[in-house]
Amino acid sequence: MGATSSRTNLDYFHHQSVMLDLLARWVKCGWLRAIDEVFAGFLAREVPTASPWVILAAALASHQLGRGQVCLNLADTLRDPAFALSLPPEGNEFYHHDTEPPPLPSVVLKNLRVEDWQNALAEESLLVNNGAGNTPLVMSGCRVYLRRFWQCEQEVCYGIQKRLEATSVIQNSLSIQTLGELLDTLFPAHSQVTPDWQKLALALAARTAFTLITGGPGTGKTTTVVRLLALLQMVALAKTPSKPLRIRLAAPTGKAAARLNESIVAAIARLMKELPNGEAVQASIPVHVVTVHRLLGTLPGSRHFRHHADNPLALDVLVIDEASMVDLEMMAAVLAALPNSARLVLLGDKDQLASVEAGGVLGELCQRAAEGHYTPATCDWLQAVTGTSIDPVFIDHSGTALDQAVVMLRHSHRFSATSGIGQLAAAVNGGDIKSVNAIWQKGHAELTRLSIVDSEEALFNSLVTDGGYRHYLEILKQKKPANTASQSDFDNWARAVLQAHGQFQLLCALRGGPWGVEGLNLSIARHLYAAGLIPACENWYLGRPVLVTHNDYELGLMNGDIGITLERGGGLRVAFPSGDGQNGIQWFLPSRLQNVETVYALTIHKAQGSEFTHAAMVLPDTINPILTRELIYTGITRARARFTLVNAGGVKVLEQAISRRVLRPSGLMDGLQSGG
Repeated sequence: MGATSSRTNLDYFHHQSVMLDLLARWVKCGWLRAIDEVFAGFLAREVPTASPWVILAAALASHQLGRGQVCLNLADTLRDPAFALSLPPEGNEFYHHDTEPPPLPSVVLKNLRVEDWQNALAEESLLVNNGAGNTPLVMSGCRVYLRRFWQCEQEVCYGIQKRLEATSVIQNSLSIQTLGELLDTLFPAHSQVTPDWQKLALALAARTAFTLITGGPGTGKTTTVVRLLALLQMVALAKTPSKPLRIRLAAPTGKAAARLNESIVAAIARLMKELPNGEAVQASIPVHVVTVHRLLGTLPGSRHFRHHADNPLALDVLVIDEASMVDLEMMAAVLAALPNSARLVLLGDKDQLASVEAGGVLGELCQRAAEGHYTPATCDWLQAVTGTSIDPVFIDHSGTALDQAVVMLRHSHRFSATSGIGQLAAAVNGGDIKSVNAIWQKGHAELTRLSIVDSEEALFNSLVTDGGYRHYLEILKQKKPANTASQSDFDNWARAVLQAHGQFQLLCALRGGPWGVEGLNLSIARHLYAAGLIPACENWYLGRPVLVTHNDYELGLMNGDIGITLERGGGLRVAFPSGDGQNGIQWFLPSRLQNVETVYALTIHKAQGSEFTHAAMVLPDTINPILTRELIYTGITRARARFTLVNAGGVKVLEQAISRRVLRPSGLMDGLQSGG
């Protein structure tokens, strides 16, 4: 386009038709979604006099929603359009449609100043500052929202703020001596790590109606929450022996719910060995875990839920695990459905990827977790209750109310100091490329690295067949019940196959291309077929693993659920975990599953909330804006015992990915720090 100044940029798109034509060509290139163009076109028809730059902002704000971002940050977009928008940077190698390629987003926005764009958006009937009115777009500072998501952000701010304001009332109702004695019971001196952040987490959580507990793999988030529930129940039963707290447990996906159920059962068993006369408390801690959708009560064919502000949930405490996967809209629905007196406890790893849908709520709320920011008053109270002094590095006289409700667990019980997986995850999380390279050189038995550019394709093929999926396919054949077997026998078979399938998973950064899930799923199926492990590699066949790609409320299947195609009653059926945390099995005819895809390869985003004994992560042959530090960290931490990195493009792609962090444009923290 050849723009040399911000004024030239503004003048070039002097009419909506010019901008709409450009958006249509971007859609043709695959840079925008069709829905982004349709939304912008609708606004242009509604208000023919609207500035073309409002139309562009609308299209890009919609585009950002498709990438999991709740808004368009004008400053971030102008600073680095390719990264902020995950769109092509320079050059025309991405274009294959017209004889004359359109200008790239980075060219269109080149030299445009934030002030000029903001001025072009001012006084528009389609957009308003700070939310007044009912315009489809809202601008807050440098952020442009679709109104629905601006409203969700306001509701989340309000819901959290309301619970934080109850802290002083709850704290004043607690006896420091009694609380200290209960904490000592739950944390015998011989088992303490110094400082014991799990114990500190319980103390902080006991004094507020909103708690966020974050930590990496193996830091004991589930163990901590079980002890917290025991503590809250003991306090409640001491006041009213006949009225235990009503506690509900939830997770974003069926797989995450099943994992939490297993962890809760194991943690309670360990805790009851330590608690004297803990039968009453044990009986009052639930082990039944449901998905958040099932908790709220999905209404088929609707975005709404059965439980809301006018029909709240019947509970006193709600715990949500894997909260990094909860998007902004869902968090708003959860907070709306909570009774005013209920506590909300969120668990999750702040360094994982944000949710697939729009909004990285956990990451936003935990921005300051590593530094603590506890006020002197909070530290004095913790000292009195736990006997633990807080390191001065975590003290902040200006700490916010939210800071006092967030705690980070810092000691990993899963990965020792010598663990290769733990060291690699920590180095990636810290952006330390030098340490990452050094860890690979140490020769850790649980770490493997393959480089496809070095002609190791045979090793890769062996990885996904012999070292990967052969195990579950052999279990499938060996344990298959007779046709006359009982329903229980078939359920047990399905559980064994699903468990074996979960031992290994190939993870991808991308969907498209030869090194994305689409290309690899085809390639792996052909390799398994050639090896005689599956009877076919297309359509429905015995052993085909499938991933649910959209919530299906009528079937009770959620986005991210994984099932295996088995044989029962003379025909194929697809078995899924029940998703209710009870280790049950659901069976479906393939014809009923409209939104599923083969899942030998799974995107890292979809793998959140899951763990695999052996996780192998494939990086593409060229850098892509989606490759970030958070993505790499999330992929590594899906592995429990073994991790394999497959480089299709050499170490440079990995190093560039580690050097880039996810942008999370949001006003959530601004709203909380300003009091909602």
